[in-house]
Amino acid sequence: MADIIHEAIERNQQRLLRRPDVLRRCGISNTTLHRLIHAGTFPRPIRLTANGRAVAWLESEVDTWIQQRIEASRTMELDN
Repeated sequence: MADIIHEAIERNQQRLLRRPDVLRRCGISNTTLHRLIHAGTFPRPIRLTANGRAVAWLESEVDTWIQQRIEASRTMELDN
């Protein structure tokens, strides 16, 4: 029973990615990250501290963004 509960907890856990991890995973610069967030085309970060200096992104949201970019790229290739 304890194993089932532990597995359920692990499946529902969200991982947070800090800025260097996001930049590395997405292959973009810090400037591009800021532009995408400002344009509303990249997930907004989550504030980890009250003053907002420490932020992170949900891994699932970053993964979804990457997948959407892949799909958009493949669609453009088919259109050309």
